[in-house]
Amino acid sequence: MLLDHRTYTCRPGTLKRHLALYEEHGWAVQTRHLGQPLAYLTTETGDVNSYVHIWMYEDAADRARRRAAMQADPAWAAFLQLSADAGYLVKQENKLMTPVGFAPAPLRAAGA
Repeated sequence: MLLDHRTYTCRPGTLKRHLALYEEHGWAVQTRHLGQPLAYLTTETGDVNSYVHIWMYEDAADRARRRAAMQADPAWAAFLQLSADAGYLVKQENKLMTPVGFAPAPLRAAGA
C-alpha cells in the first residue's frame, strides 16, 4: 500500500474560498479517478491556512496510472486553471508513505 500525503497552504483568508472552488470544480473529477481519500482535513492549530488530504494506492504503478488518467481529463485541467487563476495556493508538499508492519494498515477507501 502507498499513501500520498499532501499538504497545501493557502494565502491567509482564502482557505474557505479555495475549498469551495475545489468542492464545486475539483472534487468530483478527482474522486472519479483516485477514489475516495483516506482523509481530507483542515488544520485547527498550527498553520491554520493549510489542509491535508491522503490518497491510497496499491503501489506506485497504481498511483501513476490513476494520476495519469486524471491529468488527461479536461475537467481536471479546467479545475487546475480555475485554481491557478484564483491564486489562493502558495505552497504544496507531497509525501509518499508506506505503513509500518507493526501497526494496522488504513482501511482501503471505497473505489480506491
